[in-house]
Amino acid sequence: MAGQSDPQFSVFSAAEMEFLAEDEMIEIVPNMRMESLNLISGDYGPFRPQIPALVPLWLAVALKKRGKCTIRSPEWMSVEKLTQILEAERDSPREFQPLPFHYVEIARLLFDHARDDIADTYMVRSLIEDIRDVRFHKVETGLETISSRTYAVKLKNLSAMEVNIVRPFMVRTLQAFYKHDSPEMITQPNATSNRRLQVTDRGPRRDLRRR
Repeated sequence: MAGQSDPQFSVFSAAEMEFLAEDEMIEIVPNMRMESLNLISGDYGPFRPQIPALVPLWLAVALKKRGKCTIRSPEWMSVEKLTQILEAERDSPREFQPLPFHYVEIARLLFDHARDDIADTYMVRSLIEDIRDVRFHKVETGLETISSRTYAVKLKNLSAMEVNIVRPFMVRTLQAFYKHDSPEMITQPNATSNRRLQVTDRGPRRDLRRR
């Protein structure tokens, strides 16, 4: 799909999508003692060694970089769960399996900053890429069915990245259909030609005489 490799077809860049995904909540296991953090986005903590805590992904990454915690992979990032999702995606050509809205960005951030906390990293990465490819193939197949009679498209359980690529394409496509199929656009040339006929059928012109 063109939008996968060409940023001009998407609304947000990959970096902007990751920035939005950093507000997703994730579980960490601190190895330090720290009181609660009172931030604009909320209060997080207190943090105690070996006691799991739920924090935004950006805070988890920041603490991980400083060696203050380990990050627990989400349940959906296990090999067993991803295998089930991949099989269900392949068995349901017209349906998308429910996944976190930012599943691609979450996985990328964890691979970049907490690879040592992910079990079976290679298999998990491979399964996520396979799931993404299967879902994009479904999107492409669905877009091929769009015609001039299409007024709306419902795609349930799309992820943020998929919506980011599909939305601008869908808008331009439907706008093009409406432009070419609009009755006003079709009748306008006829109205113009009728006005021209009326002008030419008025008969010969007479010279104006000065008074």
